[in-house]
Amino acid sequence: MDTETTTDARAVRRPRSWIWAPLTGIVSALVLLGGAEVLAAIFARSASPVLAVGSFIVDIVPRPLKELAITLFGESDKIALLVGVGLGAVVAAAVAGALEYRFRFVGAVLLAIGGALATAAIVTRAGAGALAWLPPVVGTIAGVAILLVLTARLRRWAADAAAADAPAAGVDRRGFFIVSGIAAATAIVVGVGARVVNVATASVAAARDALRLPAARSTVTVPAGADLGVPGVTPIITPNADFYRVDTALTVPNVDPTTWRLSIEGMVDTPIELSFDDLVGMGLDEYGVTLTCVSNEVGGNLVGNAIWTGVPIRDVLRKAGPQSGADMVLSESVDGYTASTPLSSLVDDNLDAIFAVAMNGEPLPFEHGFPVRMVVPGLYGYVSATKWVTKLTVTRFDQAEAYWTPRGYAAEAPIKMSSRVDTPKIGNPVPAGNVVIAGMAWAQPVGVQAVEVSIDDGDWQQATLSTPINDQSWVQWKLDWNADAGTHYIVVRARDKQGNLQIQEQAAIAPNGSSGWQRTLVTVS
Repeated sequence: MDTETTTDARAVRRPRSWIWAPLTGIVSALVLLGGAEVLAAIFARSASPVLAVGSFIVDIVPRPLKELAITLFGESDKIALLVGVGLGAVVAAAVAGALEYRFRFVGAVLLAIGGALATAAIVTRAGAGALAWLPPVVGTIAGVAILLVLTARLRRWAADAAAADAPAAGVDRRGFFIVSGIAAATAIVVGVGARVVNVATASVAAARDALRLPAARSTVTVPAGADLGVPGVTPIITPNADFYRVDTALTVPNVDPTTWRLSIEGMVDTPIELSFDDLVGMGLDEYGVTLTCVSNEVGGNLVGNAIWTGVPIRDVLRKAGPQSGADMVLSESVDGYTASTPLSSLVDDNLDAIFAVAMNGEPLPFEHGFPVRMVVPGLYGYVSATKWVTKLTVTRFDQAEAYWTPRGYAAEAPIKMSSRVDTPKIGNPVPAGNVVIAGMAWAQPVGVQAVEVSIDDGDWQQATLSTPINDQSWVQWKLDWNADAGTHYIVVRARDKQGNLQIQEQAAIAPNGSSGWQRTLVTVS
């Protein structure tokens, strides 16, 4: 009986230390990331493992998943990606910790492999410096070391707790948690602090605030009647804070205008390089241009209109002298993103493709390309609107391809004429009687001639158009409707100034933009 009691007591004291094995992996991963962030702040600002791995994932994710992410999360898709990367890293680190406790050195090898993959992602990114490898390598060494130390303490705790009447078990347990807590807290505080310092010191906010651009030689005047004044309709000029943002950059590049350079090379007579002062010194003008993302669904909001200030790209290309046979310009962002734009669209005297330096009267916001971006009327952004642009290579479509082309998108993508209903909205009932149906329409580069509305599959009715700023900008439209109670379907379509009718056939956003007439269900109470 006494023996059984003793055996039961020892069973009660049997160590539970293995439960904490995943914690060793998580703490070690925190040390890896924290150490890498500290060294990145000192030696290589772009060498953040989380951001590098996230950017790598952005590059390799199949097109359908990219489209799904934009549909589900909109402009928050990058935040969702970073959260996903973080959760994946936590799970992987926990598995590494558990394996290290069960099989000596297996978890350490897995953590080292993770660090090696992060290093590869960092050193292969555009703009990686000579020391870009240092932060992830040193961080990985520190992470593996702390994993081995914590696992050794965990094993000692287990061994002492398994022995009968071993007073050292409590000491080892406290030691394990103390070391784990100190390592984790230090890694979090130092890592987050380093990331904040990295962003703050790399920021060129002060330079942007101090920037004084030359006055534009010509300005855009928004005419009377450009805004119909209908509640619920999108403003004719999209405020900078509300302008859509879709790009591949996980963190917004901080580019100092004093060090920014634009190079023109490839099939040109004279390769050139311009500074920011060189560019704006060529003379600035204002242009009203609507931009549209290829990911914009029928009736979607990934479209905006702004007054851009900049320099015609044709004037810059003229300095370099594109050679005969060239038909494409490959533009490149400071973060390595590329876009393929027809050369004809950039040199056309009747199409104002520009290097923009200001947006709605102020220097470009950082997230919209400061200090310089491209704006090309009539082309979807993925083939024209390169932000943080730093290089143009004059080439041919059969000799080079841009970022999105091998991912299933067309190399050339003119914007498809489109129209949408802004009000009334689906799910928002309106009272019976006089109702104003209104929305937006755009048809670059020729402009909108008419917008027509059909209610409950009835005759097409001509809507009233706002006064256009120009043919490169969208217009508002409205139609007065004496609405009866019940549910009704509203369909809208546009015609351009060449007499073309908006495409009725439904098409997905890939490979060259969505199409179709928007059909909206409205409830009248």
